[in-house]
Amino acid sequence: MDISIRTKQISQVFSFDEKAKLEDTHLDILPFHFVQTSYEDEIKALQKELSTTAFCPVTDDCIDENQRFNYTIFTPDRTEKQDKAILLLHGLNERSWDKYLTWAEYLVEHTGRPVILFPIAFHMNRSPMTWNNPRTILPWVNLRKKEVSGLTNSTFANVALSYRISKQPLRFYVSGLQSAYNVQQLVSEIKSGSHPLFKEGTSINIFAYSIGAFLSQILLLANTDEMFSDSKLFMFCGGSIFSEMNGNARDILDKEASDRLMSYYINDFAASRRQSAVAKFSMPHGNLDAAPRCCRLEEAFRMMISPDEMRDHRESFFHSACQRIRAISLKRDVVIPTKGVIKALGESSRKILQELDFPFEYSHQTPFPFRAGKDKEEVNHAFSRVFGRVAEFLY
Repeated sequence: MDISIRTKQISQVFSFDEKAKLEDTHLDILPFHFVQTSYEDEIKALQKELSTTAFCPVTDDCIDENQRFNYTIFTPDRTEKQDKAILLLHGLNERSWDKYLTWAEYLVEHTGRPVILFPIAFHMNRSPMTWNNPRTILPWVNLRKKEVSGLTNSTFANVALSYRISKQPLRFYVSGLQSAYNVQQLVSEIKSGSHPLFKEGTSINIFAYSIGAFLSQILLLANTDEMFSDSKLFMFCGGSIFSEMNGNARDILDKEASDRLMSYYINDFAASRRQSAVAKFSMPHGNLDAAPRCCRLEEAFRMMISPDEMRDHRESFFHSACQRIRAISLKRDVVIPTKGVIKALGESSRKILQELDFPFEYSHQTPFPFRAGKDKEEVNHAFSRVFGRVAEFLY
């Protein structure tokens, strides 16, 4: 398969709103509507407390696109309900599914499982369209450069997230918590048989890239209602401990926002949360089993911030779950480096993690360049190499 050509073909028919059919591979792309109901009041209360910006003067709870949205499922062209699925989670600051379309198609073709493309909070189609409009955004890029002396890596692609994170870095956690609740709600709907595409008791595995892998690790660590006890997880370019991540990039975060985010979670997050409404529950340090849902997720999040934070509990989990978790990192990935994944997984990284390198120019954000020119064959081969292993594991 030629990644460049196939990406263009699928993107031409892909839609958040209408069913599409891939005739040559006998797959359907189906849109489904999601309305946040699980822990809605808690999330809105947290969002109301977050500082607004001139860029977005309304509080996060008032952004309706983030509460009600469509997600899509790539599925074999069948009439009967399915009993297996793969949940695909994307990276940070993404507005388009384009690079994931061939990933989803390949996984459906080679596993027979429907693949659910589910957007995390305020990403993809879960944010106002103006946030992704260069004409609207460029004046804010110029303003931010004036406001922050010596600012680097500020672009129209990252200015929305950079403004919002820089003003209130707690927004990263609150949006992650909302995303976790949304995934749990979706998984509960599927496993209960209330989803129109799936049978009761459907088996759900996860393929996660970049920050989606971070979210997946937290979901598995918390394992609320034991909904992920049997799930397999494959992480690609993801899985690092938070302190080793580097979001300073032209299409992720500008340098000031990236530095502010890291400083807050390394130095201030724990103290700020002890004073929060969520922290009112009494819970022994590191004991997730008896914790309320919100605290289970927060404790799991804290385990993933720095290597020494609840290290024994985190590494014990990955040791116990190492047969159902796999990861591939890339040698020249500077956003999610291999050493960060090793620090998150501990000794279990020997069984879980494999580092690869490719004989062409790539990056974390573009592991398989669409327009590879003379490297096209090598790119296609690398894609098949990676996703062949993903499909074999998640089958």
